[in-house]
Amino acid sequence: MARVIHAPEARPRAAAPPSRARLAFLGLCLVLIGLNLRTAFSSFGAVLTEVRASGSVPEWGISLLTTAPVTLLGVFAPLAPVLSRRLGSKRVLLGAMAVLTAGLLVRPSEWGPAGHLPGLILGTALCGAAIALCNVILPSEVKQDFPHRLGLMGGLYTAAIVASAALGAGFTYPVFQATGSWSSALLFWAFPALAVAVLFVPVAVRARHRGTPAGHPAEAGPGVWRSSTAWHVTLYMLFQAMTSFSVFAWLSPILRERGIDGATAGLMVSASIVLQMLGSLFAPSLAARLWDQRALNVTLAVMTSVGFALSVLGPLQLIWVWIALLGLGQGALTAAALTLIMLRTRHGHTAVNLSGMMQGIGYGVGSVGTLLVAQIHQATGSFALAGWAFLAIGVGASVFGYLAGRRRNVDDAA
Repeated sequence: MARVIHAPEARPRAAAPPSRARLAFLGLCLVLIGLNLRTAFSSFGAVLTEVRASGSVPEWGISLLTTAPVTLLGVFAPLAPVLSRRLGSKRVLLGAMAVLTAGLLVRPSEWGPAGHLPGLILGTALCGAAIALCNVILPSEVKQDFPHRLGLMGGLYTAAIVASAALGAGFTYPVFQATGSWSSALLFWAFPALAVAVLFVPVAVRARHRGTPAGHPAEAGPGVWRSSTAWHVTLYMLFQAMTSFSVFAWLSPILRERGIDGATAGLMVSASIVLQMLGSLFAPSLAARLWDQRALNVTLAVMTSVGFALSVLGPLQLIWVWIALLGLGQGALTAAALTLIMLRTRHGHTAVNLSGMMQGIGYGVGSVGTLLVAQIHQATGSFALAGWAFLAIGVGASVFGYLAGRRRNVDDAA
């Protein structure tokens, strides 16, 4: 009987790892995306006085446009894991950058008799949705594509996000001075977003979406909601966000109330942002090298809350010391919280689920901090009580920072 010779079973070829050039290009794109994630918010604040003076936006609209963006980050964040599983994270990033560009183009447009308000509201909503998606997906992208460079890439993209707030605050008003139009100054920021979207097209096109493997612990995304570690990381993020957004919105008015002139107060806010960039650049590398992050998380929470409280209550002769303490602490605290997404997960799918959970709750509930400061000032006529309130918030950040810093993984329980 003739022997039947079976051909060896063909095995699927493993995908070749990306070249260094492609990784470098991807890393550059992720950093450039980060540079566009706060300009939409800080640019509006830079010309807020001119928007009010134009009379084209009612006061209730001003209140909506200054408070809604942070809430939108929390509202849209939970969509990111769902879209990432269905479409692939890189395609979602590309789509988000396209939506961000559209929002920035629509935002300053005038809608006939309705004026600028419809465009501002629609554009802000589009920007908030796009930024929320990018906020959630960027840490998981770093986790997936740069597993051996978590500290470096985490530092670079978080520093870029902080820098984007400074860019929007620093360059919008000069554009207004050059053009004489606040709508043109806001429109300017659509062009960097468009450029990054175009640059990211080949990355998204080449990306292969494999979906979540069957039976994978991250397949059922809500699993992270049952993890105590995920909740510790999320609550650490929440307390961090309460302080960070309050500083962003109220530091300058606090300094002005203490008798510091507007120019000096502006210089101090700028110095604080520069120090935030330094803190956010180095904190992820330090966190990644430590056995656990308990001591680091608590130290940064104390630095931030004490720096904020002393900026409100401390001796005015040492105000630059308090500003420096606050700036370094706040930048490093934000970066450390985001780095925990990568350090507390084993898989990229789990990272995007954790990121959606912590940023959805962190930004959604953390925006209460800004309203808390406003209510305290309205009720007492002073920011003094806010200083004490943020010492209490610092205690919360310290407690959950300690718990989140323990060497445990969300995947083990999710």
